Amino acid sequence: MGVITMFFYGGMIPTFLVIKSVGLLNSFWVYIIPVLFSFYDMIILMNFFRSLPDSIEESAKIDGANVFQVFFKIIIPLSFPVLATIALFHGVYQWNDFFVAKLYVTDKTLYPIQYYLYQLLTSTAAASSAKAGVYISKAFTTQSLQQATMIVTTLPIMLIYPFLQKYFISGMLVGGVKE
Repeated sequence: MGVITMFFYGGMIPTFLVIKSVGLLNSFWVYIIPVLFSFYDMIILMNFFRSLPDSIEESAKIDGANVFQVFFKIIIPLSFPVLATIALFHGVYQWNDFFVAKLYVTDKTLYPIQYYLYQLLTSTAAASSAKAGVYISKAFTTQSLQQATMIVTTLPIMLIYPFLQKYFISGMLVGGVKE
């Protein structure tokens, strides 16, 4: 049943009604709570945890660790690569999303930067199409503005990625189990 939710969307109107009934309209939590659980993320985590060898847990239990100690002291530190991957997925999604603000937020203090860039691009495109027959010299063109917004939107992700890259490159079980 969870796979069905990956391919079929409930619709914009039912989603709006649910968000309104929960009280998330015009709130910062509208950016976080609706995307808090993803079945895709659950599949990634489930496959990662299944790939961990049982011998790690067995050796920790032989050393006297209980279930919680195994989870918090062994499993969680080993799962930093998969957690960094999911964090990067969600970070890029939230950074590039302007549509949530367009639908659910009216308070200007809660607008993300992407919504301001969206408004800037649409207003510039509308102004340039309205004056298409008239030659007006501008300090910038619509295309240069689009390219500048692409730089603004990709620069923070490019700056964050090198810090997360060590989790992608490092081996998942370096020194974990010797066979």
